Amino acid sequence: MRLFRRVLLVLLPLFVLASCASMGRGGDPSLQEERTTLRVENRSWSAVNVYAVRGGQRIRLGTVTATSTQVLVIPHTLISGMTTLRFIADPIGSDRAPVSDEVTVSPGDQVTLYIPNA
Repeated sequence: MRLFRRVLLVLLPLFVLASCASMGRGGDPSLQEERTTLRVENRSWSAVNVYAVRGGQRIRLGTVTATSTQVLVIPHTLISGMTTLRFIADPIGSDRAPVSDEVTVSPGDQVTLYIPNA
């Protein structure tokens, strides 16, 4: 009986810690931050590196392969309320990198960027 109590006293805190850790990951969906995304439709024959630009800060969002569509996550550190962003689509192996017009983005928005076949 004493051995059972010792084992229980050792294992009980572990169960409590495990349950707290799992609650932190799932949690209440209303408390989780909204994902802000950029949907890139690359209709060109070149893969492109995509960047978000705010002020002088340029953040790489990812690479979109040729003739494909991909959704990239805009980091929440770039978005604070309504934020004005530009996007750069830098074709791999090219010396030109077109820049989009300014777009106002809010947390939870999905912006679409079309890259034509030029």
